[in-house]
Amino acid sequence: MARKGRVVIAGAATGLLLVAFGKSFVAPTPAGAAVFPENIDIPSIDVDAPLMKLKLEKSGDLQLPPFDKPKMAGWYTGSAVPGDKGASVIVGHVDTKTAPAVFFKLRQIRKGALIKVERSDGKTAEYKVDSVEQIPKTDFPAKRVYVENGLKLVTCGGQFDYAKGEYVDNIIVYASPA
Repeated sequence: MARKGRVVIAGAATGLLLVAFGKSFVAPTPAGAAVFPENIDIPSIDVDAPLMKLKLEKSGDLQLPPFDKPKMAGWYTGSAVPGDKGASVIVGHVDTKTAPAVFFKLRQIRKGALIKVERSDGKTAEYKVDSVEQIPKTDFPAKRVYVENGLKLVTCGGQFDYAKGEYVDNIIVYASPA
């Protein structure tokens, strides 16, 4: 949960990473690309959610799914399409002011769990969870998330800082093709 308009995922790190390493490390999807992910299914934690496209804001922060659609996750269009080579990043809220959101149970996922991402071309990309980490937002592993191969799922976690209106940590799931 966070105040509206405040980025709770380390989106600024994305912009800094692109500047520091150059855009060649991220596989941007051309505008209007024919293939994109449409749905994410994680049976072990009861997630079956539509995906929306997310871009970087002019500020360099990553857009987030709208809080009024808590059961929707988002795919960062500057990352690889799930099932293709490269880093693929999907983000979702852990909760809203009133209810759990799409990635509420993400911290409960275990190594080896299956993640399926349905694509617009009718294919389904399947991944198995390699690891899950909870890390302070101040130590967000931008290179590992946005550059290294595999699927990454990102949400908020840890303690909620009421003064800042956001969680202090991120929960990150790393997965490899199954």
